[in-house]
Amino acid sequence: LALAATFLLLPITSCSVPETVEVGQTPTEPEATNEVANEITGNPGVIDNEEEPEEENMISLTFNGQTIRASLVDNSSAEALIELLREGPLTIAMEDYANMEKVGPIGTDLPRNDERIDAVAGDIILYQGNLLVIYYAPNSYTFTRIGRVDGTDSSDLKALLGEGDVSVTLSLE
Repeated sequence: LALAATFLLLPITSCSVPETVEVGQTPTEPEATNEVANEITGNPGVIDNEEEPEEENMISLTFNGQTIRASLVDNSSAEALIELLREGPLTIAMEDYANMEKVGPIGTDLPRNDERIDAVAGDIILYQGNLLVIYYAPNSYTFTRIGRVDGTDSSDLKALLGEGDVSVTLSLE
């Protein structure tokens, strides 16, 4: 009994739990395990391997004599917008709304992928399936994200879009 008590009082200095591997499965590399953990926990400690957006997921927005680029997301709404733009450029008359966005009718309905979104400056949103919105200030609502204006912040975007109404022409790169 004294020997058992002495054994239980010994400090544990390191403990290693072996990885569970199913028969025929190869153990994962530490980097892969870290990447999966990053996806689950959002830990920014792992190198981000994001690739540049493909050219087919890029559009140009022209307004007030300026042209800017936007990256499109991967959903059926953005795909439908690309198909629409393959027919030619699309000009949308946009109105300023609530000092946070420009909004205008697309002229057709696109598929909706609505979800609760915290939009920020530069987000391009589909609202009610037939309105395009470009945010230059934050907003939270249920709508469909289509894309994001590249390389600009809130004040730059607001200055580019100007005060009041604006016409925006969307085209493929």
